[in-house]
Amino acid sequence: MKSKDQTRWQAGAHIFLGLCSALALLPFILLVIISFTDDKTAIENGYAYFPAKWSLGAYEYLLQSADKFVRAYGMTILVTAVGTAAGIIMTSMLAYMLSKRNLPGVKVLNFLVVFTMLFNGGLVPTYMIYTTVFHIKNTIWGLIVPNLLMSAFMIMLVRNYFEHSIPEELYESARIDGAGEFYIFFKIVLPLSVPILATVGLMTGIAYWNDWQNGLYYLTKDQGGHLYTIQNILNEINTNISFLASYNVGGVSTAELPTTTARMAIAVIGILPILMIYPFFQKYFAKGLVMGAVKG
Repeated sequence: MKSKDQTRWQAGAHIFLGLCSALALLPFILLVIISFTDDKTAIENGYAYFPAKWSLGAYEYLLQSADKFVRAYGMTILVTAVGTAAGIIMTSMLAYMLSKRNLPGVKVLNFLVVFTMLFNGGLVPTYMIYTTVFHIKNTIWGLIVPNLLMSAFMIMLVRNYFEHSIPEELYESARIDGAGEFYIFFKIVLPLSVPILATVGLMTGIAYWNDWQNGLYYLTKDQGGHLYTIQNILNEINTNISFLASYNVGGVSTAELPTTTARMAIAVIGILPILMIYPFFQKYFAKGLVMGAVKG
């Protein structure tokens, strides 16, 4: 039986955490409300949870490019799925090798991986290598390959999980039974590593979904515009709104454009899928981070 002090402390902790959760959700709720607010009202009265006038003008403006959104969403889903799957495979295989302390040269490989967390080749050399050597410009690989080679943190996270959370006796018993490294990895290690792999998959997927820099660097509008992801399309629309509103192009005045609320609607469209998926991975995310952390 719980004592009264324990019950009170637990109730207080739940209330406190509930308030923290509510505070974390309030900005997202405000974001959605502003996107449905009349633009003139938002500009004159500022942001409010209870606006004086509601409007669908921002979404009506964005629906003018509905065909672009459908194609961009499809490209984003494809890039996120392929990149996340490839990232999980590459990360887990390299992490498994690095977790073998007795493997010749493993200390050097561990150092090289950690070194990339502290230093990188810089934007210009990286761009030149990808475009002149690997020729990924204006191809779908320009949206996938660069992020695959920037996951040193996740490699070390998974390595620590393999090293500390899976008993060495399990490996030894499997080898005694005649299992090879590939069998151990695919049949024993991966099934026991769902929490950490789900964590890596979630972080990798979010990185791919929110990425717009690769599209900016490696895609040109005239040749690679058909490969634009949702983030590139939203960034382009946001830039067009700012340009039209500033220079009154084509006789379109600032008052006719939902400049403020359209930006909020763009943000809603960009983050909505992530907000819908995250709750299903939350338990794996927390468990994977804790179990994959460095243990003293």
